[in-house]
Amino acid sequence: MCNKELSNIYFVSGIDTDAGKSYCTGWLARQWLEQGHRTITQKLIQTGNTGRSEDIELHRRLMGTGMLPEDMNELTYPEVFTYPCSPHLASRIDQRLIDFDKIDRCTQELSQRYDRVLVEGAGGLMVPLTEDYLTIDFLAERNYPLIFVTSGKLGSINHTLLSLEAIERRSIKLHTLLYNLYPTLPDRTIQEDTMAYLQRYLNKYFPKTKFLAVPVIAHESETV
Repeated sequence: MCNKELSNIYFVSGIDTDAGKSYCTGWLARQWLEQGHRTITQKLIQTGNTGRSEDIELHRRLMGTGMLPEDMNELTYPEVFTYPCSPHLASRIDQRLIDFDKIDRCTQELSQRYDRVLVEGAGGLMVPLTEDYLTIDFLAERNYPLIFVTSGKLGSINHTLLSLEAIERRSIKLHTLLYNLYPTLPDRTIQEDTMAYLQRYLNKYFPKTKFLAVPVIAHESETV
C-alpha cells in the first residue's frame, strides 16, 4: 500500500473506456507543465500491448516532451498485458497476477521525482482489476484525488451521474471533472446541454470540484 501522505498523486478515470481518458490525461499534464508544475503520467495497467504502453506514448505526444527516462525503465507502465480487455481478464489470459505492490512502488518513485503524478486507470471506475477487486476499490484505499473524464455523447449524463453516486458513496475526493469536447459534431445541442447540466449538478452536489472543458487538438483528434 502506498503512503497516503503523498498528496501529489492524482487518479484519472472516466465514464467508460471510450471517454477519452488518455487524451485528457495528456492534455491536463501539458496544462500543468505550462503552469510550471513538473508533471508526469503513469498508466495503472496497460492492456492490449506488449513491452510498451500506447497510452503513455499518446500522453508524451500531447505533452510535447517525447519519451522520458521513466518510460524507458517502465516506471510509468509497470504492468502490461497482451489482450485488449479489462485487467482481470487480461491477467487471466496471460496467466500472470497483477503486482499491485510493484505498481505502488513505481507510483511512489514518480511522486518523489515530480511535482505531480497523473495515474490513468483502465476503463471506468467499476472495471474489475481482479475477480474481487474493482478500480474504485484501488482508488478509495489509496485516497488519491480523482480527475474524472466525461463527454457530451448521448448517454453520458446517465453514466456520469451513476459514477458520481459511487464516488460520493466511497467518500472519494472529486478534484476535477474534465468534459471532453471530442468528437466535435455539427449539431452540438446534446453536447452543450449536457455540459450545462453537469456544471449545475456539480455546483449543487460537488461545489469544490473544478470543471474544465477539454478542447480538441486537431492533429490528435483521431487518437482521442
